[in-house]
Amino acid sequence: MSDSQSDDGDCTNRRTAVTEAEVEALVRGICFKTGPPRSLGVELEWLIHELRTPQLPVTPERLEAVYAVLRALPLRSPLTVEPGGQLELSSPPAASLMECIDTVSADLDTVRGVLAEQGLGLVGIGHDPWHTPRRFLHEPRYDAMEACLDRTGPAGRHMMCASASVQVCVDAGHEEPGPLGHARRWWLAHQLGPVLVAAFANSPLIGREPTGWRSTRQLLWLEIGAGRAGAPPLDAEPRTAWARHVLDSPVMCVRRDSGPWEVPEGLTFREWTRSRSPRPPTRTDLDYHLTTLFPPVRPRGHLELRMIDAQPGDDGWIVPLAVTAALFDDPEAAETAYRTVKPLAERTLGLPAPHNPLWTDAARRGLADPELCEAAAVCFAAALEALPRLGATTGVIEAVAAYRDRHVARGRCPADDLLDHLRGSELPSSRPGRTAHGRKDIRT
Repeated sequence: MSDSQSDDGDCTNRRTAVTEAEVEALVRGICFKTGPPRSLGVELEWLIHELRTPQLPVTPERLEAVYAVLRALPLRSPLTVEPGGQLELSSPPAASLMECIDTVSADLDTVRGVLAEQGLGLVGIGHDPWHTPRRFLHEPRYDAMEACLDRTGPAGRHMMCASASVQVCVDAGHEEPGPLGHARRWWLAHQLGPVLVAAFANSPLIGREPTGWRSTRQLLWLEIGAGRAGAPPLDAEPRTAWARHVLDSPVMCVRRDSGPWEVPEGLTFREWTRSRSPRPPTRTDLDYHLTTLFPPVRPRGHLELRMIDAQPGDDGWIVPLAVTAALFDDPEAAETAYRTVKPLAERTLGLPAPHNPLWTDAARRGLADPELCEAAAVCFAAALEALPRLGATTGVIEAVAAYRDRHVARGRCPADDLLDHLRGSELPSSRPGRTAHGRKDIRT
């Protein structure tokens, strides 16, 4: 849940009221910036746990102290804190896969060193299996978010305070059609999304008990609802569909310079522009509104893929990053992925993601779903062929191959490993210096 706001062009004064037509024009202009795919990024969310006894909660005082040190580090990736105290590193845009991996890996090494000195570590799990949600940040934004999301039940608090993900960011693509065209990439992101959910599902537990879902994190998004966490229909041109979705989505809050923020119920941004009450919305309000929408694919000039659970191991995050980059930025792999997931689209019944049967099956069953498993196998094979063309090192290629052999080829995902550990009465803890596959380093 990034707290960043858009800094794109000022075609409207940010303090001047905007009309419905101006909102639509602004959204169309800032959310899909087309051109040849040249950059890549990743946003990594991590749970922070005690190294020796992860079942014990980290006190707010300890988190405050360690974040004071972390914020002073000379990192290349911006470091932010999520509402429950989760740590997030967001890479700068990288010109290549290996540049992205090297930058973030170096920053993570630095962060882990500081945490280890305090007896703390980063844990890659999509939902905290031990602790109940507890808010660490008490700010007007998160007070309003909590009040808004509480209207649909407890899922919002779990998402805010106990979840973690790997979010891969790819360029929007060419204006022209083709494998790397923006319309194709927009469609592919939503139809490949369930394959990524299933292949990397890693959140089967709440309170140490199985939920019945391989990706409970994805279940939480389903429960939060389509207005806040849903995608627009795919039967319209992407810019048109997203602009309409932004206007018709509910306003989370109306900010104030002082005092608590107002949390309206049922007010869409379109209605706000028409009623101009409780005050007229401005360009700054629009920028903020965009940060309060959490679809599985969020257009922010680039495409932010938000459906992948946090991964186990120090370097486990590299595998979904590498696979996704290959399937989007290598034309041959992108074409293979498109052909592979196209038959799966029938299972969506034409309903927007993630509130359709295909996404639900992916979150519930993971790769135990035969069609999703078969699609994942083809996509991993295409990615492995493409990675050398993207300049991936032998270590990265071997890590993707090892993941395929350990999980995809066996119809398994990391959630199955967690469930096996649970049956053995012990959940895995964070152990510094090891990777998801038992080797020291998969970057070289």
